[in-house]
Amino acid sequence: MDVPAIELHDLAFGWSAGEPLLAIPRFSVARGERVFLHGPSGSGKSTLLGLIGGVVRPARGSIRLLGEDLTAMRASQRDAFRAEHLGFIFQLFNLVPYLSVLENVLLPLRFSRRRRQRVAHPRDEALRLLAALGLEDLGLVGRRVTDLSVGQQQRVAAARALLGRTEILVADEPTSALDADARDSFLGLLMRECAAAGTSVLFVSHDRSLGAAFDRSVSLQEANLASPRRVQP
Repeated sequence: MDVPAIELHDLAFGWSAGEPLLAIPRFSVARGERVFLHGPSGSGKSTLLGLIGGVVRPARGSIRLLGEDLTAMRASQRDAFRAEHLGFIFQLFNLVPYLSVLENVLLPLRFSRRRRQRVAHPRDEALRLLAALGLEDLGLVGRRVTDLSVGQQQRVAAARALLGRTEILVADEPTSALDADARDSFLGLLMRECAAAGTSVLFVSHDRSLGAAFDRSVSLQEANLASPRRVQP
């Protein structure tokens, strides 16, 4: 049996002592699986992604990514693992404003030897990803990302996350600023690119209508024992 891409066991976290935000007995994402995780604002979705990325440490439990125990790593090891194996698409994209479109997409290769080794021709692959994700105007690649529309910046962020065939893609509300047509088009392109690369996807949003684009839809409130909806009167 394949080792899951993401596996949480007995996970607990709270920003304040005695007030747990998350208490998740078990949660996993299989290799190559595309999972949609939904929940209302304030339910802990972004916090969970921070835990999976190794940016936040749990109060209890284990987080295993690709079979490796993230919670047993030192901070520098978690940083290195994240750079090698995970791609992130943030809600506000987190692009570097003084870099060009192409420089932003290529940025992960500066920090990941593994991802760099998977790309024989980095510039060509960056341009291919941008075109595959709908940014087909190659005249934009030398411009600063601040010159682009929100939808165009979104495509740059996705191409950056996927460059080097990253094994796990984590997305935090990346379509919240898009209208319905642009959102659906982007999701279709993103899912096709992830499927072709065999990338596991954990996509977080409050918009449950997006779930049909994924292999599986999960409610964080149902998975989280600390959710107010799970508390018995």
